[in-house]
Amino acid sequence: MTSLFEAAGLDAEAPRPLADRLRPAALSEIVGQDHLLGADGILTRMIGAGQLSSIVFWGPPGTGKTTAARLLAHETDLHFEQLSAIFSGVQDLRKVFEAARTRRRDGRGTLLFVDEIHRFNRAQQDSFLPNMEDGTIVLVGATTENPSFELNAALLSRATVLTFKRLDEAALDELLRRAEAHEGRPLPLEPDARTALLGMADGDGRAALNLAEDIYLAAGEGNAPLDREALIALVQRRAPIYDKGQDGHYNLISALHKSLRGSDPDAALYWLARMLAGGEDPLYIARRLVRMAVEDIGLADPQALVQANAAKDAYHFLGSPEGELALAQAAVYLATAPKSNAAYVAFKRSMSLAKEAGSLPPPKHILNAPTRLMREEGYGAGYAYDHDQEDGFSGQNYFPDGLDRQTFYTPTEHGFESEIARRLETWRRLRRDRNEDEGNLA
Repeated sequence: MTSLFEAAGLDAEAPRPLADRLRPAALSEIVGQDHLLGADGILTRMIGAGQLSSIVFWGPPGTGKTTAARLLAHETDLHFEQLSAIFSGVQDLRKVFEAARTRRRDGRGTLLFVDEIHRFNRAQQDSFLPNMEDGTIVLVGATTENPSFELNAALLSRATVLTFKRLDEAALDELLRRAEAHEGRPLPLEPDARTALLGMADGDGRAALNLAEDIYLAAGEGNAPLDREALIALVQRRAPIYDKGQDGHYNLISALHKSLRGSDPDAALYWLARMLAGGEDPLYIARRLVRMAVEDIGLADPQALVQANAAKDAYHFLGSPEGELALAQAAVYLATAPKSNAAYVAFKRSMSLAKEAGSLPPPKHILNAPTRLMREEGYGAGYAYDHDQEDGFSGQNYFPDGLDRQTFYTPTEHGFESEIARRLETWRRLRRDRNEDEGNLA
């Protein structure tokens, strides 16, 4: 819909950000998304076949999602309508759908682009379905969050999810070259500062162009190029993209966990630093370190849990930033410790059997008998006190009657678990020998 401001032609002279002035005019000008827009890209094939279906664009900010939607409408001769789920409600959707129906009766389709589509609730998302099915609209939704978690299954079943990638350095540098051509002069940056600028953009093309515009405005013409330190002082570092409640939160903690499990202390420190720089609650990280100690190290190194708990206590005592070093120390310890998930696997197996086998009572010989009635019922009869036995081991059965002996815990040969494995083998042999002796006596 054209505003009165635009209709009067006043927008032509209005100041616009550099990123808006350099917005691609053709799909081929979008950088960094060749898997979608290259010669064999799925969007290229859709346009070539003249069959544009409803789509969900999933990817980080500044990767071209909005621009691609606008240009898709142009390429397929569809009316382009844009909504933001942040600012729109049910009434806005009804108006858009009604206008699209009128347009359809006049022989023209509508591409409805919904930014931040995951912000719509379930009922609002459901309202798209009949309008998608009868062809009233071609829906193109954009989201920075995982559609599998944030969008209704019914909506996802009617749309193709396409992933937009964060821009690599080559794509970001191409945007900077376009900015330089537009401005008619190079960015006043030394090579190390230009490299630093690409890192500051953090894969976001819009951010790269905004930073470039800041540099042009601040540095002026004819001044010496900025070095890295001067650039950082001028524009400050952009906060990393990290949403503590959404995908970034889970992706980074997963990266930290798998780096520790994979015995890579350097990668673990990197992901730990990324989470702290992004504003993650350090006590959340501490809790996860404790979990990692018991899940992935266990009894291969019993000190791992001690170290993780000590780091949690140290952070709680010191706070930030001093306490963060304790988390780093724990991360290094866990990454370099021998690994075993034997106790973790054993616990899962035992939980599974406990649920399946029902409420089997313990065998009577290991039950206490504080009353005469219980003694008459056989409680405690035949119990062998292990400390009084040869080798301090009786070898009695502690599983319920009617349930065969189980082996849940199988220690590895890693770290301290090799000693545990030796002990268990000794007890297994003694148990077998004593059970055989009892059988012979019988």
